[in-house]
Amino acid sequence: MKFSFAKPSLPASGVLAVTVAAERSLGPVGRELDQKTGGALARAMAAARFSGKKDETLSLLAPAGTDLDRVLLVGIGKAEDMGDLALQSAGGALAVALDKATDEASLLVELPEGAKLAAPAAAAEIAFGAQLRSYKFDKYRTNDRKADKKDPKPSLRRLTLLVEDEGAAKAAFKKLDTLADAIRFTRDLVSEPANVIYPESLAEKTRELEQFGVEVEILDQKKLKKIGMGALLGVSQGSAFEPRVVVMRWNGNPDAGDKRPVAFIGKGVTFDTGGISIKGAAGMEDMKWDMGGSATVIGTMYALAARKAKVNAIGIVGLVENMPSGTAQRPGDIVASLSGQTIEVINTDAEGRLVLADCLWYAQDVYKPKLMIDLATLTGAIITALGHEHAGLFSNNDDLAMNLTAAGLKVGQPVWRLPLGDAYDKEIESQAADMKNVGSGGGAGSIVGAQFLKRFVNDLPWAHIDIAGVAWSKKDAATVPKGATAFGVRLLDRFVADFHEE
Repeated sequence: MKFSFAKPSLPASGVLAVTVAAERSLGPVGRELDQKTGGALARAMAAARFSGKKDETLSLLAPAGTDLDRVLLVGIGKAEDMGDLALQSAGGALAVALDKATDEASLLVELPEGAKLAAPAAAAEIAFGAQLRSYKFDKYRTNDRKADKKDPKPSLRRLTLLVEDEGAAKAAFKKLDTLADAIRFTRDLVSEPANVIYPESLAEKTRELEQFGVEVEILDQKKLKKIGMGALLGVSQGSAFEPRVVVMRWNGNPDAGDKRPVAFIGKGVTFDTGGISIKGAAGMEDMKWDMGGSATVIGTMYALAARKAKVNAIGIVGLVENMPSGTAQRPGDIVASLSGQTIEVINTDAEGRLVLADCLWYAQDVYKPKLMIDLATLTGAIITALGHEHAGLFSNNDDLAMNLTAAGLKVGQPVWRLPLGDAYDKEIESQAADMKNVGSGGGAGSIVGAQFLKRFVNDLPWAHIDIAGVAWSKKDAATVPKGATAFGVRLLDRFVADFHEE
């Protein structure tokens, strides 16, 4: 969708949306429109019991006294609640209400006295929300396109925001639009089927970040064998697709006193059958998004570089496909990780932690980061614990955990910290190797998975974010249509902005 900004005025024709605060409060230009229509807006709000609460919408077709085709009233709630997330949500509601109704519209942005944000910033946040909510992944729906040629349906493609100081609004939106691009890129990666996105092709997609100045290095199977990533290679050996590890480097602050980078590590299982410990058929198609952690890391590096973040950052993603075959890893196999520690593979469907183990060790051994954060669709157990509302957070550092929690709350991507401890660590003791890859069946599957990863972290701040419950949504949300969510991109971008940019 394209966005532009202009001074507040009543357009002569077309479709106009108008913000309405709580208790049906219209701004000066909104009241002018109501008078022009002979009070039609006020009567419609009263008849529909529309109060102006957040995300309410009410449509009036061809109101008398104007040549407008439609007026859409958009609720933005109470002044004291009118923060960035609330206004983004209003933008999402606007996008839903106008899509399929028109291809172009204007929005009159007027705020009540005491609103948290000034009008230009509010307009930018509304546009950002509309941009996020209007995302679609429909490139393979050819029948829809054929039908549209016969009976074309409009799709909202341009929105003009009418606001005082349109220049400030445009400048504020430019930064948000860059973040929206990174989120859209991430959602596309997760949405693609596994015959399109597999280790080699996903690795090549990361080269698109080079346009922003990101240095991209792709390690192929030969290199991975040479350096000793035995845990990761074990996962990939059943697939016809060779594994890849991608290192993305953004040196946004070369003059920093502490040049150590912030490191992000992502699990990239481009399709997960479970391997020999095969999953059930029902819902297995969803396992195309088992690379969601890697997509979030790629999207985060995109966001940081595109906005020229003053930070040094490393993104490392381990890309494999987990397939059953005559060459696949078997339950009972023992692999040697890059760290030198050996792992008895009890369950081949607990493969993501094997991939991350080698990537975590490689990140700290080669790049000496100040901290590491890994993201992975690691366990179904985290869905049992937290549902689809929070990601699971595990950390060996209280400050890092608090900072991630704070960043998540600010952008509407909440995380919930769960414990680590020696009792859980004992669950992965093995008689045949240094450890096994799953617990003894005593529950706490997400914690045990995190405890496994902790064995590959030396003495530096580290956090593991289990996004299995939030990487994909089966229902629409305010700014996230059902499908790939890109959970974590906004969280990590804000985390960097608030705590690691100079």
